[in-house]
Amino acid sequence: MSVLVNSRTRVICQGFTGKQGTFHSEQSLAYGTKLVGGVTPGRGGEQHLGLPVFDTVRDAVRETGATASMIYVPAAFAADSILEGIDAGLELVVCITEGVPVNDMVKVKAALVGSPTRLIGPNCPGIITPGECKIGIMPGFIHQKGVVGIVSRSGTLTYEAVFQTTNEGLGQSTCVGIGGDPVRGMNFIDVIELFERDPQTEGIIMVGEIGGSDEEAAARHIHRYVTKPVVAYIAGVTAPPGKRMGHAGAVIAGGKGTAADKYRALEAAGVRTVKSPAQLGSAMAALLRKVPAKRVPKTAAKRPAQQVAKRPAKKKVAKRAAKRPAQKVAKKARRTAPVRHR
Repeated sequence: MSVLVNSRTRVICQGFTGKQGTFHSEQSLAYGTKLVGGVTPGRGGEQHLGLPVFDTVRDAVRETGATASMIYVPAAFAADSILEGIDAGLELVVCITEGVPVNDMVKVKAALVGSPTRLIGPNCPGIITPGECKIGIMPGFIHQKGVVGIVSRSGTLTYEAVFQTTNEGLGQSTCVGIGGDPVRGMNFIDVIELFERDPQTEGIIMVGEIGGSDEEAAARHIHRYVTKPVVAYIAGVTAPPGKRMGHAGAVIAGGKGTAADKYRALEAAGVRTVKSPAQLGSAMAALLRKVPAKRVPKTAAKRPAQQVAKRPAKKKVAKRAAKRPAQKVAKKARRTAPVRHR
């Protein structure tokens, strides 16, 4: 089972004929993603990469049956592209674009309320289900189908977690780069909930950053509802207060959102934390090796106990059977003994 996308997901690209849209659409097609067309206003009716081009997302959805979209348009038009995907009823919209104005994203968040559409991004690497579907800029060759669900605010560290779990032989169930902007679509809790319900996912890797309170909220959720092992890393330990670390959302404000605060919250929730991204794969491998050792003996240990419990019962039956002849002999002796009169 996969999370959000699989080999049957029909995908369109918004900004299809542009430089970035063309390059990453080619990469998705080469990976095996079922890309069924794209959208570039004013170029409807044309063919690009052997696929149809449409003027609007609604036209593309109606003609192709697409359920997901990836967005490669300039920042000034990204919010309108997301809103168009929501209006067309897409199940999933993945916005890769960086630098989308926060005020624009506030309007998008309002439009998402009550909508069936899920948004990943903006300013994100996308989502990939290994061997099935790739939406975004993640390099497909480092992924391997497996059992670890990865969710990350950092694009580069997403690839690092993927590479390590591949080298450990664990592989990935689904990888989701949620992006680092302060106002975005899906957050840690949204993705972790999906991983918790996914039978293929046996462990979860979470990569956070300084700034905001998403990691602390995720820690509370994990403590209450998550039964699978979780490994977490927080980027920006050495960042001075008030400094932005690449992402618009990665800024410590008012003394809150520090790496130390996030680590404390996660450790209190029982999450295995690491202080270096180089330890993500080995930490997850160690946790997953412990899980079978705890689970298997519980069922296996019951059988001998049940068998032992049955054996004494058989012995009791044998004892009762052995007593019967003696009792019968005693009764017979009493019946045949001469009666004495006083």
